[in-house]
Amino acid sequence: MPDTPSEPAPVIVGNEPGSFPHGVLAERHPAIIRQVREAFPFGPERRRALDALLASCADGVIEPLPAAADARDRDRWADWGMDAYAGRSWFDVPWLWAESHFYRRLLDAVGYFDLGTWQGVDPFRPAKLAELDAPETDEELAALDGLADLPADDRTRALLHGSLWGNRADLGFRLSDSGTDTKDRVPALVADDSDTLWSLLPPAGQGTSGPKTLCLVADNAGRELVPDLLLVSHLLDEGRIDWAVLHLKPDPYYVSDATPADLLDALRRLVAAGGAAAAHGERLWTALADGRVTVRAHPFSCAPLPYADMPDDLRGEFAAATVTVLKGDLNYRRLVGDRWWPPTTPFADATAYFPGPVAALRTLKSDVVTGLSADTEAALVASGEQRWRTSGTHALIQVRR
Repeated sequence: MPDTPSEPAPVIVGNEPGSFPHGVLAERHPAIIRQVREAFPFGPERRRALDALLASCADGVIEPLPAAADARDRDRWADWGMDAYAGRSWFDVPWLWAESHFYRRLLDAVGYFDLGTWQGVDPFRPAKLAELDAPETDEELAALDGLADLPADDRTRALLHGSLWGNRADLGFRLSDSGTDTKDRVPALVADDSDTLWSLLPPAGQGTSGPKTLCLVADNAGRELVPDLLLVSHLLDEGRIDWAVLHLKPDPYYVSDATPADLLDALRRLVAAGGAAAAHGERLWTALADGRVTVRAHPFSCAPLPYADMPDDLRGEFAAATVTVLKGDLNYRRLVGDRWWPPTTPFADATAYFPGPVAALRTLKSDVVTGLSADTEAALVASGEQRWRTSGTHALIQVRR
């Protein structure tokens, strides 16, 4: 992989007991297999395949994709490092690669790609729909009705923070400032380049002329995709963007990552909610129909690699955008590289390879982080919060023009 900073930090792996990556591989992945196994009435063949994957996660090694796998998929995974990592422990290869391969193998185990009963059935759909239909979603959508009375800048800021925090969107709608941990006085928002983002996307009639295109690389479905869609709708309505491209996952991935089917579920949820939520849903439905919003599900969206290794066609799309916004923790890891960067490594250095202006909206749920000031890093370390990198209690808005 091409490393932009002059001295790349070590790649994160999961072979240290007690570390966050080790816990994901040793505990979270087996739990996911058990949940999927219990959520569907799979027959003996699928249950055996899930049990075999469970055993592999515990004490096995990475295996090549089965011979029945689609030939193009096998070729892609060969290009993505299968030959280098097959036969090695899940814990000894790059964590990003191991996690991604786990989800690809899980889809094999449930028959997602095979002709038969379970072809194309999202193994995570029950959990996604349960979250989308939760009472908390009703409360968050009802809060939209109160935004209409706020000044335009406040509405914009609220919807940005809703998208940032995902299913903690109430923090955004509450229009708090950057948020502060009252015990340790550590800001919840540890980096905030939102002014730079708005300089790239000014309201209609301000700033540079010409059409403005937003590429939004989405993260999770359900209650996290909904505020992303609300932000896109608002930016269209305010004339801050003329076009939007939503990058979703082509297949179920990382449990809750959004696919085109999840987009349709979210739109229907908005329309059914009534009030301001329905207006947003109808605006987006119309924009999809007339082409102002388009959807992409590029195979590289499920690749086990950083965006520094993106193919040329995807590079061209991002280069043409006014700004590309990457949502969530996984996309952040892929954007800056899943490495042990010193937290004060400039975000601009870590993303210098990116072909156009780029922004990250991310809650911290894994170890990698860049772009913090020395004072902020010191405050986080001094706070005594051992897992500030992974707890999801802090977030960042980072932009590189």
